[in-house]
Amino acid sequence: MTSLIKDSSKQELFRPNLSKRYTMERILAILAWGAISIAILVLAVLLIDILIDGLPSLNLEFLNNLPSYKAERAGIKVPLLGTIWVMSLVAAVAFPLGVGAGIFLEEFAEDNWFTNLIEININNLAGVPSIIYGLLGLAVFVRILEPITGGRSIISGALTLALLILPIIIVSTREALRAVPDSLRLAGLALGATKWQVIWEQILPLALPGILTGTILALSRAIGETAPLIVVGALAYITSLPTNLQSSFTVMPIQIFNWINRPQEEFHHIAAGGIIVLMVVMLVMNATAVWLRNKFQNKV
Repeated sequence: MTSLIKDSSKQELFRPNLSKRYTMERILAILAWGAISIAILVLAVLLIDILIDGLPSLNLEFLNNLPSYKAERAGIKVPLLGTIWVMSLVAAVAFPLGVGAGIFLEEFAEDNWFTNLIEININNLAGVPSIIYGLLGLAVFVRILEPITGGRSIISGALTLALLILPIIIVSTREALRAVPDSLRLAGLALGATKWQVIWEQILPLALPGILTGTILALSRAIGETAPLIVVGALAYITSLPTNLQSSFTVMPIQIFNWINRPQEEFHHIAAGGIIVLMVVMLVMNATAVWLRNKFQNKV
């Protein structure tokens, strides 16, 4: 009888309080939805304000005109082309280097103190302020490699931004590779395939959607950066179109910042129009990457 009482008391002691758990779950869900709603509301207010100010200035003349000290003649053609040049080169440099480094560290590198040190440094570099990368680009690409890069040029700015987003791409690549089950690797090796054949034909296609997701986030960060480009030498006001990778350049965030700093109200309106153009370029770039990701997902 005593043992039965003890057993029942133990059951009462370890019986979960389901009502309390469900109440906490509902409270946390309400808080989460409230935080999301506030964020969406603030974003919607900002977007509506930008659209109201910027849509009247959006026309073909605004897209084709060169920058000017007069608001009615100012256009965004030069920074738009500069942004396209820079981001194209950033993607061409950062994507293969980042994915290649991630594959090597995750699949081929031995687990020792040296690779652990590299992994720690890569994770730390992902949180380094962008201005530090600008100083690095100024020292290396602008000054030391000036005979190759042309100094304060498109290629110097693009290489600096590529260094900025490399840690993000490397980390996302490694995480995407880890998500692929090891059974696929063992099955490929058991059938006589080499390690590289297994990775190239089996592992990488499955991990590619995750890799592209990380690349989208990295490029979205790079397209809005101004501090490293200002340090490297991007100009706030330039009226000549870029002709090669060693040309002087500016990008849309710098041009928008330049317009916003002007006291005339007209420049604030065309700055809002520049923000809309920048968002469109970013959405087109991200939509292309999402389309490629979904294409590979469907193929797999």
